[in-house]
Amino acid sequence: MQAMGAWFLNIWEQFDFNIIQGDRYKMLLDGLGTNATITVCAALLGLLLGAVVALMRLSNLRALRGMATVYVTVVRGTPVVVQLMIVWFVVLVNTPVTKTFAAIIAFALNSAAYVGEIIRGGILSIDKGQTEAGRSLGLSAGATMLLIVIPQALKNSLPALLNEFIALWKETSVVGFIGLMDLTKAGDYIKSRTFSAFFPLLTVAAIYLLVVMALTRVFGLVERRLRQSDNR
Repeated sequence: MQAMGAWFLNIWEQFDFNIIQGDRYKMLLDGLGTNATITVCAALLGLLLGAVVALMRLSNLRALRGMATVYVTVVRGTPVVVQLMIVWFVVLVNTPVTKTFAAIIAFALNSAAYVGEIIRGGILSIDKGQTEAGRSLGLSAGATMLLIVIPQALKNSLPALLNEFIALWKETSVVGFIGLMDLTKAGDYIKSRTFSAFFPLLTVAAIYLLVVMALTRVFGLVERRLRQSDNR
């Protein structure tokens, strides 16, 4: 018991030295806020762009299908960290935008490629009778797609979209490559100050894990509610 007590005391002392002293935990909280802001904004923008990409992929115009196919292929075939650096150091290098804004744009463009494929699959899963029913009611092809098909496609695709949100949250850990003080960068900065890698990096990993577990729990409840509403 005494040995275990000494071990816990040593753990607490190391935690206090690495995280508490110097208010270093505030850096982690600020970094967490940066990651959360980028994730939420990029997810919303990526959802809108993804819907456009999905419609382009399903278009009768070969040019639109080709452009969307090339876009999806390039984005899905290159690392997100490279895309992030291209957006900041090449595309937006001479603009007055902030690094946070650049990160949001980069991750939104990346997410849109995946979201587009998810929504496209959801649209293809909708029975053609739904479209025929909309047209029989006097709706145009665009209105039928917007008011009838896409809402059902989004509902069918919700589990995959929620998983994409979780993946996007974890991918934002690379924003430090353009100099943003995010959660990962904060942990690395603390490591450089305390010369101890264990607690700073373990704390960062634990925060990412806790957020993912919380999101998984919330998304699970949402999916359960949707299944219950479908069974009524």
